Amino acid sequence: MRCLAARVNYKTLIVICVLFTLVTLLLWNRCSSDRAAPFPRDANGAFRAEGLEKRAAASESDGDVNGPAKQQSEEASPQEQQKAPPVVGGLNGNKAPGLKYEEIDCLVNEEYTVKGRREGAEVFLPFSWVEKYFEVYGKIAQYDGYDRFEFSHSYSKVYAQRAPYHPDGVFMSFEGYNVEVRDRVKCISGVEGVPLSTQWGPQGYFYPIQIAQYGLSHYSKNLTEKPPHVEVYETAEERDQGSRPGEWTVPKGCSITTVPDKSRFTNVKQFAVPENSEGASLQLGNSRDFIISFDLKFVTNGSVSVVLETTEKNQLFTVHYVTSSQLIAFKDKSITYGIGPRTSWSTLTRDLVTDLRKGVGLSNTKAVKQTKIMPKRVVRLVAKGKGFIDNVTISTTAHMAAFFAASDWLVRNQDEKGGWPIMVTRKLGEGFKSLDPGWYSAMAQGQAISTLVRAYLLTKDHAFLSSALRATAPYKLLSEQHGVKAVFMNRHDWYEEYPTSPSSFVLNGFMYSLIGLYDLKETAGEKLGREAKLLYDRGMESLKAMLPLYDTGSGTIYDLRHFVLGSSPNLARWDYHTTHINQLQLISTIDESSVFKEFFKRWKSYLKGSRAKHN
Repeated sequence: MRCLAARVNYKTLIVICVLFTLVTLLLWNRCSSDRAAPFPRDANGAFRAEGLEKRAAASESDGDVNGPAKQQSEEASPQEQQKAPPVVGGLNGNKAPGLKYEEIDCLVNEEYTVKGRREGAEVFLPFSWVEKYFEVYGKIAQYDGYDRFEFSHSYSKVYAQRAPYHPDGVFMSFEGYNVEVRDRVKCISGVEGVPLSTQWGPQGYFYPIQIAQYGLSHYSKNLTEKPPHVEVYETAEERDQGSRPGEWTVPKGCSITTVPDKSRFTNVKQFAVPENSEGASLQLGNSRDFIISFDLKFVTNGSVSVVLETTEKNQLFTVHYVTSSQLIAFKDKSITYGIGPRTSWSTLTRDLVTDLRKGVGLSNTKAVKQTKIMPKRVVRLVAKGKGFIDNVTISTTAHMAAFFAASDWLVRNQDEKGGWPIMVTRKLGEGFKSLDPGWYSAMAQGQAISTLVRAYLLTKDHAFLSSALRATAPYKLLSEQHGVKAVFMNRHDWYEEYPTSPSSFVLNGFMYSLIGLYDLKETAGEKLGREAKLLYDRGMESLKAMLPLYDTGSGTIYDLRHFVLGSSPNLARWDYHTTHINQLQLISTIDESSVFKEFFKRWKSYLKGSRAKHN
């Protein structure tokens, strides 16, 4: 009996151990599968991503309707960012346990093969191929510590208009334009104070469209940004409590004196400094702001130079502003801009960041070379020659100085026919005759008018208004008569950005020309603005009738060459497409016709992949 009991107890113990082992293994497998599969699986063993899709949709609806994916992620709320789940594959794209991929060939249109991957019934193709084939955009981005892929149908953005449009207000979304930093801007001329373009030639030329945009962008920034911080360094007035004391270093044989200037009803600094000396210098030491301005009058040839400490291993670079007509030069950490003779009082305002980078990046090609060099500190100002200087300041911005530089240039350079001739050859495309230097552009005329109207409204100086009124003359002449007008189907007047032969009917340039006419008719009044109103009304009739011709059902068309030449359509890039949308948004606030609101809404939806219905 004792042996039987011992045998039973032994067997029972074995059974208990086996059961305990089985339970332990089951629990271990359950815990392991939970860790390996954070997402629920469907019946086929594939990961379900409903939660991820819902979160992505919520993030998209909360972001800007037409912003790129990057913008959506930045605009997501902090709560959304904290709750964002990891993408399948885990951190840094590591493959989750249990996923099994196999390579598969994908035959594209029976023409070529790309390598893909298959997981069950699902097939995945490389995004590098998808991106090029469908012209879509995407990238991997960090999101709350995890990698995720951000996809967008387009790369450009529609800006929400701040208020109904008015001729003295912000011009479209131009507060976001930075004309001077474009790589096709050679520099800001020291003589004229406006951009010199290399858009269609490395030699550089004054392009009225670019100059008007320079003025309109700074005008718009002035309305939307806070007032700049200004540091005053020299006013030649000891009683001026708002300025730092002028600390001039004057070498032997040089002089800096305070003298009265009757024409200015104030004291100024007079300098007499030989060109071969090291120069008389005013210590500045500003590491916050980089817009320098001073009033200047030379009696002889001379220069005013600014020494900058830079991010290039703290090396010193010097920007020289000299009394010559030289455009720009760069040699041995010295950048030179000619500013003309300056024999009467004038104000020189320069963006030292732009002047430094355009000098260092100077090239013989159309594009300015990219550089990482930036100024860290404005060290000192150095004067040479004989002359007078006053009101030396450094500020955060000087938007109105840039705006009036553009406005004054437009008044000075308008020709007797009311236009701003573009002195470069332009070939729009195959099938169009080249435009010889001296051609006018309706876009240039329109944006120049918008600039001049704002200058007039600010100053009440009739020189600006008179120039704007004369600018309507090319609108009335056909392209072959050295004007900018074309007629579509012998019925609809159109103002050509490029007055080509045959006519090209570029959409964005036409709408800019209409906005200029609107600004003028609203500002000049019923009598002076009668002609501008007539031209505007005819153009608006054409726009309403012809807008459908530019709709592809998934985007827009840049011009009508496919109609005129019988060629393939010239599809608008996404940045031009959003320009069309932004222009329609503006026009819909000055014209109540429903057609503009309808096209604005439809064209905006194309940015998210919407398409017109098929039959």
